[in-house]
Amino acid sequence: QEQDQKVSFNIHQGIDSTLVILNHRMKANNKRPQIEVVKDYQEILEVQCFPSQLNQVFMNILANAIESFEEVNQGKTYGEIETQPNRIIIHTGMLSDTQVKIEIQDNGYGMKSETKDRIFQQGFTTKEVGKGTGLGMAIAHQIITEKHGGKITCDSIIGQGTTFTIVLPISG
Repeated sequence: QEQDQKVSFNIHQGIDSTLVILNHRMKANNKRPQIEVVKDYQEILEVQCFPSQLNQVFMNILANAIESFEEVNQGKTYGEIETQPNRIIIHTGMLSDTQVKIEIQDNGYGMKSETKDRIFQQGFTTKEVGKGTGLGMAIAHQIITEKHGGKITCDSIIGQGTTFTIVLPISG
């Protein structure tokens, strides 16, 4: 149940709790080694927000990254993946006195520019029928922009990976 009032929230705790939930999907399996997560956390102020909504955004972005690794790993041996491990890098920091910046970067498959341009549109999905709702990133966009007065952008290069950048006002 989401409260009506925004509350002070430690973004790092939100990201960490999301990573714990996704941990089983990042563990090593018979196809690939464990997905590496690099946390580059700077000191940031707490943000006035709806924590469960922000965690949903982190969940969508991180789950997309994990799925992107499945694509990039196709046709590669365990050993080949080991030499260039699947990696998610999370940077946080203060963009200004009043804004927090969160970057979630993966070295997965990346997206075509037409995919990237439509990623925040409702109903847009690259997944097979029955696999995805096409709402994940549209909802993420709505949560960040409409509910929190922030910005979310996506940068992606095929064969190099994807970076989502979120900027949030600390005052909500």
